[in-house]
Amino acid sequence: MKLLAKLSAAAATAALLATAAQAANPMVGGAAMFETKNIVENAVNSKDHTTLVAAVKAAGLVDTLMGPGPFTVFAPVNSAFEALPAGTVETLLKPEMKPMLTKVLTAHVVPGKWTGADIAAKIRASKDGFFHFKAVSGDSLSAQMRGNNLFIYDESGNASRVTIADVEQSNGVIHVVNKVLLPK
Repeated sequence: MKLLAKLSAAAATAALLATAAQAANPMVGGAAMFETKNIVENAVNSKDHTTLVAAVKAAGLVDTLMGPGPFTVFAPVNSAFEALPAGTVETLLKPEMKPMLTKVLTAHVVPGKWTGADIAAKIRASKDGFFHFKAVSGDSLSAQMRGNNLFIYDESGNASRVTIADVEQSNGVIHVVNKVLLPK
């Protein structure tokens, strides 16, 4: 049974790696992403990340995410923000909410460059089937493979699926996710 689980995990990792290898400059939100551009330079071109870009600007994180890094960013799409309770995004974008907005956004950023294969290897090496790590905000995140899908969990146990992995940047890597990760 353990051998079957290990083979299944290896197959999932191979599928994740094959997907990443096929798309050197993947399209995200209708725009090509380029390894020679930084996180912000690429994100501003994605039609799927306009809310995230507006939030990064409101939080004053543009210069940080244009910096040398490296950073791993779990980038929620617009529909992830739309799924939050009504008024949440508008409230967070108010100047007086900047500290909370910064906390929410930095809960999506991890120091270092973590590819899907790196994360999958850590998951396979773990005793509980999860890779546990810290976001820049100080919040705990966990990663788990379910079949061929990589999921990132926030501290409340909410799962966000990586829909596009390994979007290489000059200062790190972006993984597009379908849910907003919320700090506790």
